[in-house]
Amino acid sequence: MSTVDGITQRENGLKRLLSKPQLTMIAIGSAIGTGLFLGSGTAIGMAGPSVILSYAISALVAFILMACLSEMVVAHPVTGSFGAYAEVYLGGLAGFLVRYAYWISVVLVIGTEVTAIAVYMQYWAPGSPAWLWIAIFSGAIIYLNTQTVKVFGAFEYWLAFFKVAAIAAFIVIGSYIVFKTPADSGIGFDNYMEGAGFFPNGFFGTWSAAIIALFSFIGIEFIAVAAGEADNPGAAAKSAFKSALFRLVFFYIFTVALMVAIVPWQMANERESPFVLVMKLIGIPGSAGIMNFVILTAALSAMNAQLYVASRMIFSLSRTGYAPKMLGKVSAKGVPLNSLFFSTFGVAAAGLCSVLLDQGTFILMMSIAMFGALFTWLMIFITHWRFRRHYQHHNLTLAFKVRGFPWTTLVGGTLMAALLGTTLLVPQFRMTLVTGVPLLLVLAIAYRCIHQRLPTLATLEEKG
Repeated sequence: MSTVDGITQRENGLKRLLSKPQLTMIAIGSAIGTGLFLGSGTAIGMAGPSVILSYAISALVAFILMACLSEMVVAHPVTGSFGAYAEVYLGGLAGFLVRYAYWISVVLVIGTEVTAIAVYMQYWAPGSPAWLWIAIFSGAIIYLNTQTVKVFGAFEYWLAFFKVAAIAAFIVIGSYIVFKTPADSGIGFDNYMEGAGFFPNGFFGTWSAAIIALFSFIGIEFIAVAAGEADNPGAAAKSAFKSALFRLVFFYIFTVALMVAIVPWQMANERESPFVLVMKLIGIPGSAGIMNFVILTAALSAMNAQLYVASRMIFSLSRTGYAPKMLGKVSAKGVPLNSLFFSTFGVAAAGLCSVLLDQGTFILMMSIAMFGALFTWLMIFITHWRFRRHYQHHNLTLAFKVRGFPWTTLVGGTLMAALLGTTLLVPQFRMTLVTGVPLLLVLAIAYRCIHQRLPTLATLEEKG
């Protein structure tokens, strides 16, 4: 039995019920959330009109990453996904670090999403306690995830479909406003060059905003985890990767370009969604409330997908022997309930933060939460390098192959490493590495301790 076959066998019990359209919408739904609807305001404030380039840079990294990841998923559709691939091709420690760092990141992002939901609810209920909305919406999402993966997939499909339709409508309305509004209205592409020009904070401001833009794309890799529960994993994953990424790149770049053309970039901030700001400025009756409802459902959709992925990642660790056995149990519906409930502590953290901290903590929470995801993306590029070398060495055939290897992998990995390193130079993101590097050291020590206590657990051999 091969190492990959062993991983597939130990992660059995989950049901393969997700369809190809559901996989596509899971990828879209998980990536279109707070990072775009609220975080884009901070990105615009950092880069000005050149934020369009910031999103283009991040889109390039995301495109290469998804190509590399799709190649591995088609070859090995397992629930542990990129964590399992790191385990196989880089060794047990790498697999342990990737899965735990990513799980911690996703759990914290869940808290970020539900905190944003509480902010959105202030539009209709100003002055209401944030913890109340956190409790209500978290309870609903947790309950949904206790149902079969087919129910989860259907709900996520329609939530994602709704916000995709809303963003498409935003693009149509925004385009009409930009092209039909008189030249002296203050709306139009002239806003790109007003004041300090296209690069008001220099290229470093553009590059720094690419970090936030990259955070907005984080979530597209969820599809790799969900592929382990798809009815036809290889074909579904390959198709879903392509369609999801194209839509995301189109939506992100076009919406940001329109926002900067309609609203002066100096008005952007982290306390109000730029989407709502645009609708207020346009003045369409009721449009601001409708858009606020859309971004509320977007955050719910992202939170729903994040909780799903977090539960599967800790489930995979449990089946490996690096998390308590109880987290590897599966209900009659094929749901790892213990892993699900264990992954909800981000919700509790969000409730606590809503009481103790002010609104300005969104970017701080984002900076801490993003390390695990950025680290995972970097490790995906490194894993893909070893994966391809292994296949080349053994003359194995791939059903789906990325063009341009090794240059595509090298470019993606270099850009990813540069963006991760830049977080140390940007005050808003300094906590990313300040908290992330010690986290890796603690996890590495934990791995050694756990590994020594489990002498019967075979260490997976390095490949390539």
